[in-house]
Amino acid sequence: MRVDLFDFDLPDERIALRPAEPRDSARLLVVDPNNSEAALSDHRVRDLPSFLRPGDAIVFNDTKVIPAQLEGIRHRDGAPGQQVSVTLHMRAGPHRWRAFAKPGKRIKTGDRIQFGHGENVCILGALDAVVEEKGEGGEITLRFDLSGPALDEAIAAVGHIPLPPYIAAKRPEDERDRADYQTIYAREEGAVAAPTAGLHFTPSLFAALDAMGVERHFVTLHVGAGTFLPVKADDTEDHKMHFEIGYVDAMTAAKLNAVKARGGRIVCVGTTSLRLIESAAGDDGAIKPWSGATGIFITPGYRFKAVDVLMTNFHLPRSTLFMLVSAFAGLDTMRAAYTHAIETGYRFYSYGDGSLLYRKD
Repeated sequence: MRVDLFDFDLPDERIALRPAEPRDSARLLVVDPNNSEAALSDHRVRDLPSFLRPGDAIVFNDTKVIPAQLEGIRHRDGAPGQQVSVTLHMRAGPHRWRAFAKPGKRIKTGDRIQFGHGENVCILGALDAVVEEKGEGGEITLRFDLSGPALDEAIAAVGHIPLPPYIAAKRPEDERDRADYQTIYAREEGAVAAPTAGLHFTPSLFAALDAMGVERHFVTLHVGAGTFLPVKADDTEDHKMHFEIGYVDAMTAAKLNAVKARGGRIVCVGTTSLRLIESAAGDDGAIKPWSGATGIFITPGYRFKAVDVLMTNFHLPRSTLFMLVSAFAGLDTMRAAYTHAIETGYRFYSYGDGSLLYRKD
């Protein structure tokens, strides 16, 4: 499909720089493409239970954001060091990470980078790495001197929360972001970006869902920095997705299949949990235990196997995520929904408001 079909104009003032307080006070646009008379309706996130039924199951992504933005000095053959910025995006082993580097063109295989230069580095010493491979678009593979938990400790000591570029361009990361850019149920460390639809949930909202008999289940997809990359191709067939590591355990798969068998709905919070569930589902709709890297790219025409309802934030124009929601609820419906959201003051992107989408029949 032509990528320009997924373009739209977004006023700069619609980009949220801080989350709503409390989190579940954010606005929620309910989008039902199967209801011609009331396809769009305005609510609050705290109203979510009224759109669900006893026996439904909500699926959350419990990945935890790590401080994956690293600043360092590149060293090469005794030449003067050059400052570089690196964003880790996918772990490739106990001491290896794939990353995006700036300036990427000047970095070569074999370069040594010392991170945390001039900062309080890890007690084990400076965090050093060698550029093991260099790919396209500034992507590199780093082999760190440290490994396993020691490497994790060092990254936590010298790293920064990698705010989305549309926020980082307007203000620096601060201490509030350490809490704001993390879901209340984050557990499995490894994400570079937050599963932002989950940022809206609070203990009181969880209690309300529990009280009405909605199940809660957790899967893990470590969101990578590739989620922020624009689609530069003119046609979706020419776009290359970056892979992300995910897990669906056997117990969760069995419980979700039981929900479907008794007529309940699977409600995914975030495009990350949807992409993982759809990766784990077979053509018959049954969800299987699953682990590995997924690069699933969902565009209009995709046949959804398992997910019935999606809660998600508002996404960038020409992005793979806007393509995904257009596949889920219909391109015309989503263009109308985004026009309504812009005109009525919804806040966009990671810290913005949410939407609840029903799958188009």
